[in-house]
Amino acid sequence: MAQEEGLVYIDGKFYPRSEAKVSVFDHGLLYGDGVFEGIKSYNGVVFKLKEHLDRLYFSAKAIMLEIPLTKDEMSEAVIETLRKNNLKDAYVRLVVTRGMGDLGLDPRKCSKATVIIIAVPLLQLYDEEKRRKGVSMIIASVRRDPVDATTHEIKSLNYLNSILAKIEANNVGADEAIILDTHGFICEATAENIFLVKNNKIITPAASTGCLAGITASVVKDISEKLGYNVIEKAITVTELYAADEAFLTGTAAELMPIREVNKRQIGEGKMGPVTEKLLREFQKITRDPKNGTSIW
Repeated sequence: MAQEEGLVYIDGKFYPRSEAKVSVFDHGLLYGDGVFEGIKSYNGVVFKLKEHLDRLYFSAKAIMLEIPLTKDEMSEAVIETLRKNNLKDAYVRLVVTRGMGDLGLDPRKCSKATVIIIAVPLLQLYDEEKRRKGVSMIIASVRRDPVDATTHEIKSLNYLNSILAKIEANNVGADEAIILDTHGFICEATAENIFLVKNNKIITPAASTGCLAGITASVVKDISEKLGYNVIEKAITVTELYAADEAFLTGTAAELMPIREVNKRQIGEGKMGPVTEKLLREFQKITRDPKNGTSIW
């Protein structure tokens, strides 16, 4: 029965999903004190595992969180979790919390970080009909935490900023929300990076907005340049977004997702555009190429 319901890795041991627990004194629960990664495995190959682990350890370093495993050990733990669950196509959530402490804020009270790895069968965030049509979006009133605060350059467990924006989208029946930086420029969506296509140029917000350095976004930039597109990173206004020929989101779960409309303004033709479709096709080829990941076998 344990195998059927799935096994979760916690600090070197595997537990049936129904028995997977952390302490109520864990600072990840109490304060959102920790970091995480969302990773995909395609046909037994973990896509860009090295890059995801590099970002995980970067985020941990930024918040002075000592991960009790080396990168090689963490890589093996991810692979073993997929093996234990007999999953070839999967979504993996890798979480490192500050660990168990007391009810105070002081991280020194947490003697050892907690490592959690969850692997579930791969499910598409959006179905193919939605991908063809694109998502509807709003501009959230919530602004992205600035780079001199709880910057989203760090992939931390504190996602309340994004959740508040997602609630706004839910309340008006939109699929997603775009979050602006404190200067009113486009930063990112609640959990995805954003790209515009204008006059055959591909434009994405500059890192100075405090957006996450997306693994999928990085792959898309490489693909774009190889296909001959000029990729520009700059401050983008909402008006520029309204006037884009195409726009799309990128993320591990979303892959590439076209934007149909923003604040009831149709973007381009109001569906997946030709540039987005070309990039998506090339991205899907890359995710299924074994040389772009780490085999679990």
